[in-house]
Amino acid sequence: MSFKAYRRLFGTVRRKYPINRDQEKSLPIFQYGVSNESYQRLYAWGNIQTGALGIPFIRQNESVDKVSCLRHPKRVTFGEKHNVTAVACGYGFTVFGVENDEHKLFGSGLNTDSQIGHHEINEGKPLSILFYPKPIHLSLKNSTSKILKLSAGRAHCMALTDEGVYLQGNNSYGQCGRKILENEDYLASSYVNHIPNVDGKKICDVQCGQDHSLLLTEDGAVYSCGWGADGQTGQGHYNNLEVFTQVGGDIANEKIIELSCRADFVLARNDKGEVFGWGNTEYSQLGPDIEEQQVCNPTYIKSLKSFGKITSIASGGSFCLILNENGDVFSWGFGILGMGPSVEHSKVPLPIPKTLFGKNDFQPSSEVVKVACGTSHSAAITNSGDLYTWGRNSNACLGLGHDKDQYFPFKVSMGASVTQVFCGVDHTVVLSKPFI
Repeated sequence: MSFKAYRRLFGTVRRKYPINRDQEKSLPIFQYGVSNESYQRLYAWGNIQTGALGIPFIRQNESVDKVSCLRHPKRVTFGEKHNVTAVACGYGFTVFGVENDEHKLFGSGLNTDSQIGHHEINEGKPLSILFYPKPIHLSLKNSTSKILKLSAGRAHCMALTDEGVYLQGNNSYGQCGRKILENEDYLASSYVNHIPNVDGKKICDVQCGQDHSLLLTEDGAVYSCGWGADGQTGQGHYNNLEVFTQVGGDIANEKIIELSCRADFVLARNDKGEVFGWGNTEYSQLGPDIEEQQVCNPTYIKSLKSFGKITSIASGGSFCLILNENGDVFSWGFGILGMGPSVEHSKVPLPIPKTLFGKNDFQPSSEVVKVACGTSHSAAITNSGDLYTWGRNSNACLGLGHDKDQYFPFKVSMGASVTQVFCGVDHTVVLSKPFI
């Protein structure tokens, strides 16, 4: 219908009150409060029944089976209320480092070994599962101290603060850096082990394996303790260790700047971009030249030499990922390596095509800047804040909207720019910033 025909039918619509331009100029202007650079959003997906997502799964008039997992990223409001700055995903639990609270550390999920603190409603009845993040008491001496880094294993976790490292949870193998007590009741335990430094050196990073722990000092030295049956402590033997002891081998005189371990094989990267490994090597994680299935000394991985300087590493349950300075991603080992269903095992690192991470004629500058992994799934973050996942899709931990395994990297649909990703066994958590 033309405008003239409209006027003939309905006539001219006249305002009841004339527009007051002066009054219009004096009206307040409201802006969205998302321009603060420190503003973070927290998203989670995967297995919701363990409580690890910090989102209660039982809904009114709905069975548990219908909400056993979240297949798409779910915004966790707890993250914005408390300004979460650090996260770690364990085996069925998650820990959160926050700023906007008198408590600096929170935990949610399985708590069978007090890995997320001692909590009880009735005296003498500690909770073995938490469905919403609850504070963990660290007894920090300074109220201004901050959580710098978190890491979580099968049933223990580590929190790096301004005052050193705090460890809690299962210590059956000495992974909390203290004496092993026979028949210790970890569910009823409220003990948190505080290690201010090692050998007088400041601790700058922490990493949990399945049942062992690693510390990195500011001079690039690595210390380990815990389960050593596969050589994952890197101490030259296969015994358990209950005191943090410096790791030698090929990294004895190297400045290590990054550690990665989700199970029983460790990757370490030095300041020159070289990579070392030790632990369970039955899936050729150390390359084709090493035939032993367990290696207890840190070993330089020769097969990575031709790929240039390595900028990011990730070690899963049976596979490894690396990223070089050119933005190339390589994977090897056993599992879903990101190159289709026919590639399940490789002794040598294989390149994953950049086009699978969004590099094309429309996004020629798209590059991967960080790789990460859980025990059986992988993730990569690009310079534009896009997140790609692939691997075993246990309880929809890939966040792709389904629960089928994903054999190639696939972009996760999110309404935010991802800055960090944390992978557990069957759940994933990300820190992100809103698009501005």
